[in-house]
Order: sequence, then structure tokens, then C-alpha cells
Amino acid sequence: MLIFGYNYFVTKIKVDKNSTITDLLLSKGYKKSSIRNLLKHSAISVAGKFITKFDYPLTKGDLLIVEPKPVKEILRVIQPPFEILYEDEHVVAINKPAGLLTIATDTEKLNTAYFLLNAYLKDRSPEKPERIFIVHRLDRDTSGIVLFAKTETAKRTLQDNWKDSDKKYLVITEGTPKSKAGTLQSYLRETKTFKVYSTNKSEDSKLAVTNYEVLKTGSGCSLLEIDLETGRKNQIRVQLADMGNPVVGDKKYGATSNPFRRLGLHAHMLSFNHPETNKRMHLKCRMPAELRKFANTMRAV
Repeated sequence: MLIFGYNYFVTKIKVDKNSTITDLLLSKGYKKSSIRNLLKHSAISVAGKFITKFDYPLTKGDLLIVEPKPVKEILRVIQPPFEILYEDEHVVAINKPAGLLTIATDTEKLNTAYFLLNAYLKDRSPEKPERIFIVHRLDRDTSGIVLFAKTETAKRTLQDNWKDSDKKYLVITEGTPKSKAGTLQSYLRETKTFKVYSTNKSEDSKLAVTNYEVLKTGSGCSLLEIDLETGRKNQIRVQLADMGNPVVGDKKYGATSNPFRRLGLHAHMLSFNHPETNKRMHLKCRMPAELRKFANTMRAV
């Protein structure tokens, strides 16, 4: 159960040199995804004019106003809107639903997995409030396992050894890959319009490696299990689209169908060494009902 109030944030920025909106906000610490959302929702204005173009030119002396719409403020979290999969005094793992941010952006501070879990733990033990720390994240439209640390030491240990963790996803794609299993490898770069794409190796591109196996097919779609070797932004979505099999519901990367009103992408397995005991931990989280129901109509390969 959540108890709401309302909050309102306004930021004013005096432009000190000729620039563009994106370059200025990046220099002020805004993330690309946050800038995109602000522009999309007409939350940025200059001289009383709402701006929607990412490359809008700014002149020295302009006053830029970042004014998101009033948002509901979550005052208390008696029960978080997601399942807690595992918890001890060092770590806590949740099943994040699709549509929920992992952490805050400039336009959404409160309705995030991090804020809700943190508030819940504090409300649960007000005499000895707990705090959590970000270890990794999932895209807003991806569901599944997200791991948090309960101490800074646990966070550092987990992140320093994150390359040794195993991360597996279930994904429903359009069409059927030509090979039943394979490895996708490419270098990824992000455009100024916040879209990731495969490119040649360069100083500003990052290597992405994705292993896949086709589990089922049917109704013009396929169910794949993905085993990540790297964890780049939108990696699975971009490389499957490059293969000609975009994730169902992923209009951004070429999908033409959206039967679930969400991405057909779910983080269902995570293995890692416990930051305190070094014991190998294995967490599982089955697909949400809407994806599971569709996958059950398919036939095994």
C-alpha cells in the first residue's frame, strides 16, 4: 500500500555560452534519457517557449527553465508494489514489474523501484531504518530480477565482481532466428536522440556480446533464453533487431506488434557470489502472466 502527496520541482539555468539544450543539460549532470523525457513532455522552456528539439540552439544570456508537471509524492510505503525474492542483512532482490524505473530520473524522483523499496524498509523498521544501494539496473520496460545492496561495502564488492555474475533473460521475439542457438557480437554507440545502434569499433563504442538459444516457436514468434556476457544499454534489443528478430513490443527497434502492451523481455535468472559469505547465490523469477500465457501456446523446438 502506498500513501501519496504531491510535489513540484522547478529548475532555472542561466546560459553562460552558446550551446544546445542537450549539451547544456548534459554539462549540468542530466542524463540523456532524462533530457529526452523532459523534451517529450514539454517540460523545458526558453523565453516562454516550450522546446521539444534536442538540438535547439541556446544563446549566452538565455534563461532555461526545467519545469516538470506536478507529480504524486509517495509519502509512505506500507507494502511495495513488487515481490521481494530474497533478503538478508547484506542484499535484497526484487521482481521489478515492467513500466517501473529502477532508479530516479530528472522527471521521476519517487515512483521507482529504488525509492519504493528504500521507503518500505524504513517504514518496516522505523526504530532502525535500513538503507539500500544500487548494484545494477533494468530498463523501465523490462521486468525481472534487480539486486540491491544493504551496505556500501556489499555494493562495492558486488559491483567489483559483477563480471562474474550470470544474467539470463527470457525474451519473445518477432519471427524465428535462422539458427537455434548462437552468439551475437557488435560494438554499440548511442546517438544524440538516445537510440543505441551497432557500429564499427571505435573509442566511443562498447563491445556487446549476447548468447541466445531458441526454446519455443509459434504464432509467428519465438521464445529465446538470453545469456549476457556484457551488460550494455539496450544490448539485447539492438542485437536481436539487427538479427531480424526484434523484441515483441519494441517499436523503438523495429517491432511491429505489441500484444502485451510492454516489451516481451524478462530477467529471469541471476547468479552471483554473496558479498559477505562468497557463497554462490542463484535467484529465479518466472515470467509475468501475460508473457507466460503467450509462451504456453508455443511448441518446443
